[in-house]
Parts: sequence; C-alpha cells; structure tokens
Amino acid sequence: MEDFKIIFKKDIANNIASSRRWYWGIAGAVVVAVFGLGIFFGRSFFNNNATHSVANASSTTVINGLGGATKIKNVNFNLYWEVWNKLQERYVHKPVADADLFYKSLEGLVAAAGDPYTVFFRPEDAERFNQDLSGSFSGIGAEMGMKKEIITIIAPLPDSPAERAGLKAGDLVLAVNGEETYGWTVDEAVNKIRGEKGTVVKLLVSNSDGSSAKEVSIVRDTIIVKSVKWEMKGQVAYIQISSFNEDTADLFDQAIKELVPKNPEAFILDLRNNPGGFLDTGVRVASEWIEEGTIVIEKFSDGTEDKYVSNGKHRLANFKTFVLVNGGSASAAEIVAGALQDYGKATIVGEKTFGKGSVQDYEQLSDGSGLKITVAEWLTPKGRHIDKNGVVPDTKITAETVTSTVQVVEEVGDKDTVLEKLLKTLK
Repeated sequence: MEDFKIIFKKDIANNIASSRRWYWGIAGAVVVAVFGLGIFFGRSFFNNNATHSVANASSTTVINGLGGATKIKNVNFNLYWEVWNKLQERYVHKPVADADLFYKSLEGLVAAAGDPYTVFFRPEDAERFNQDLSGSFSGIGAEMGMKKEIITIIAPLPDSPAERAGLKAGDLVLAVNGEETYGWTVDEAVNKIRGEKGTVVKLLVSNSDGSSAKEVSIVRDTIIVKSVKWEMKGQVAYIQISSFNEDTADLFDQAIKELVPKNPEAFILDLRNNPGGFLDTGVRVASEWIEEGTIVIEKFSDGTEDKYVSNGKHRLANFKTFVLVNGGSASAAEIVAGALQDYGKATIVGEKTFGKGSVQDYEQLSDGSGLKITVAEWLTPKGRHIDKNGVVPDTKITAETVTSTVQVVEEVGDKDTVLEKLLKTLK
C-alpha cells in the first residue's frame, strides 16, 4: 500500500472529471494556475529536438500577481530553456534524457511547496499510487509517513513481510538499499521500497529515538489486504478496520449485520495501525454511531469550510462502544475516533494517534502522471485541530512491552495485551 495513505473523497457531487478527490480538497484552480503554463512548456518539450532555441521562445510567458509575499512580479520562461540548453550542451555526462529533465523539473516545482504530502507523480508512479485503492500491490506491506523530516513507519500491515521482519510503528527508515533517505519525500521512499514479488529490499531502520540502527532484508510479496475483520469475543462484538479502502464499506456493513443480532453488550472498534483511506467511508463508519450532525470539517486557506454530515442507518447508536487507537492510527482513522469522541458516542482507548490532519487533492493529468496537493486541513466536529496533535485517548492503555518512544501494540506470542486489558475491564 501507499507509505501513508491520505484520506480520500470518493463519489462527491462536485467531482472534477478525471480527478479523484481525496481527503485532500479542491485543487482544480491550483492545477489550472500552474499548468496554464503548459501551452508554452509542453509545446516545446514534445518537440523531438534535444535542445530548444531561446530565440524561438520569444513569445515569453509572463506570470503576474502570483506567489504571495515573496512573489516574483515577472516570470520569463526563457530562463528555463536557457538552463535546459546549457545542461544538454555542457554537462559532462550528456545527453540527459528530455523526459528526466522535464519530469524532474515538475517534481522540483511541486517540492518547492515544502510539504511532504504535496507531490508530483510520473506516470509509472501514479499507476503504483492508484493500486493502493484496490488493496492489492507488491511490496513489503508497511504504511509510511514523515515525522521531523524522517521517513517513519506508521504501521506494518497484519501478516505482511514488514511485520514478519520485525518492523514496528515509529521505526525510522534511514536508508533503502544503501541510499540515505534524508531529503526524500514519502512517495519517493515508497517507490524505492516497492518492487517485484520475490525480490529483496534492504532497509536501514532504527528506533524512533534514532538508536539501535540495523539493516533488515525483506522479501517483497504480493500484498492483498482485507480491510475489515470481525468476531464475537465473549459478549463483546469486535471489529478491526485496518484501512478505509474500496472494500471497507461493504465488509463493515456485513460485520454489523452479523454482529448486531447476537445482542452484544458492547462494541470494540479497533483502529490501531490504521493509516486512513477514503473519506466517505470514514464518514459512513462514524455515521453508524452518530445519528445526525457534522462528522468532519474541512477548512481552506481562505477561511471557508466544508462540513460532512452523518448519513446511513445509525445501527450502532445505542451500543456502548470503545475505540482502540495508537500511534499508527492516522487520517480517516482519526476522523472516526475524533468524531465519536466529540459526540460522546465512544470511549477512546489506547495511545495518542499519529496526527495527520491535512487535506489533499489528487488529479490524474493528461499523460497519466498525477498531482497531489495539500489544500486544506480537517477539524473534528467541535473544531479540534488534529494535525500534529493527534487524538488523545480518554483511557490510556499501553502495551506491556514497548520498543520505542512511540508506544505500539506488542503481541506476546498470539496475545494482544492491549485488547486483553480492555476486555478484562468489560467483564
């Protein structure tokens, strides 16, 4: 799956054709503003010539009034082609492939925003990115994010190569196959770590405090994730959601249909190590407890807000509920936990969540490449900011064994000590 899955909006009335709105926001205007330059930019690029005449680019593209406080009043793209030509003419290892110059310049343009979740994807990377939505991909099965500019393991997926290799939530990824990850985006790390089934990737990982670095060799495999599991644990109904993917809504509905007729005394919703997923699925899950009102608020840079309200059948509204979270619970998982906490519909149990509260929009571009832009932040129904703050549990339960400063669920044999502690309190 993607390193750190951002929350998606799916099937929203205002969808832009050919774009996918994630919990992410409205980037159409931004895309038009930036890629309006493409008439000049692209016309020359797709010329077969290796170099481009600055003189022939005399129809200068000038941008006025952009860039905020540090704006450049006049942008002359002759300079772009001047640098392009000098590289092709003078670089010691010339020629540099036109495609590399073009795409890397776009990657640099987007990276200038200074946000690890705002990313340009080449066509092949965009294809891998979209594979996450189906829940099937080839890799090590670890969700990743960025903390303090370091690639960080958010959560190894259950029974994945990453989990079997001993990777833990909070581990730092310092190198991939001998290449240092400092300065990489999250998506760069994912693309380096992914690969064909049966091949080996070597990660240099350390605890979250940077100590005890060690190299781990992991054999890549096809990862197929069933996002919802459920069972009765005595008189308590237990539902685990590992991510909010395309199959989650149907599986969650099936779980409710099977569990409610058994008249459980309480429900446990396990969102530990859940990195997020589709926004509308998160809203739908929370709506089973929240009968009416706002589930999540999007706040944009101009101060405007979009509110997403409860919908669905509200079949769990009257059940006593506990939500398990930890440092690997992020994005859509935090939306659900935060909403249930705000309405008093559940007791949040475990450890503080990751704190991923920004909103991204993803659009597929004309050549198959993709653009992901952070356009807003999200807030809980009571207006709490989760980004970098996380959801603080009502009841803190930590594992008996902790291997890093980011406390994670530790299993002793087949035991889930945190879940066991919670179940004991319900007897």
